Amino acid sequence: MAQKDETTYDFPKDLLEAQGELEEVRGELKILLKRQPWSVEPLAAWTAHENHWRPSSRPDSPGWDPADQQRIGTLRTRELELAALIVGHPFWEEIAAEERANARTKLKHRRQPTEKATA
Repeated sequence: MAQKDETTYDFPKDLLEAQGELEEVRGELKILLKRQPWSVEPLAAWTAHENHWRPSSRPDSPGWDPADQQRIGTLRTRELELAALIVGHPFWEEIAAEERANARTKLKHRRQPTEKATA
């Protein structure tokens, strides 16, 4: 039976906030991308040739709404900024190299206490 890792880390507030915002940004991106048509640009429907190794087809795509396109671009840019901030944060230098993967996993899976739990 695997032993549970009880190691805790005292993550700095800015690192916790960046991780929280990254999760929010990725959640919003996931929702936006799921509702988009298959093509960013308007394209006609297509079907693969009957002798193609794998049958495939796509319906007409009206393209992405310009407002959604802009929002997705903004969110992707912010996602990259936050990821770079998290990965390059000075806190990681305080953690032994062999412990960093575990610490990053703990940060990623850390859940902030809800307002109910803290009240």
